[in-house]
Amino acid sequence: MKPRKRGRKRLGNKKRYHNVMLRFNDAEYEKLRAICESYNLDICQRGTLGPLLRRLILNGKTEEKERLPDTLELAYHINRIGNNINQLVKLAHHKNLINPNGNLDADINRTNELLYELLEITMKA
Repeated sequence: MKPRKRGRKRLGNKKRYHNVMLRFNDAEYEKLRAICESYNLDICQRGTLGPLLRRLILNGKTEEKERLPDTLELAYHINRIGNNINQLVKLAHHKNLINPNGNLDADINRTNELLYELLEITMKA
């Protein structure tokens, strides 16, 4: 008669090398305790919580949420536009080319409208 192997099953090439440690506050722990009780598991018993959480997380259905567009390139271009505007304002101050006739306000408003349209196009994409 062959002796029966005892202990935990061998994982072979399915070894788990990555550790994740969770901490819960009192309210979260009570919710976790209720989930364990619904599966008739004792939360205090060693070796029951890990497999339960693993099964809930890995076998659970996930919803793919709409991702935000990559704003890094947009921020880069907005910064470049701001840099160009600052250079133009500095040049205008240096040469005293600013007239109080309101053209500057119209140009700023038009620039703001174009930036808003650019943001709307980026958010739609």
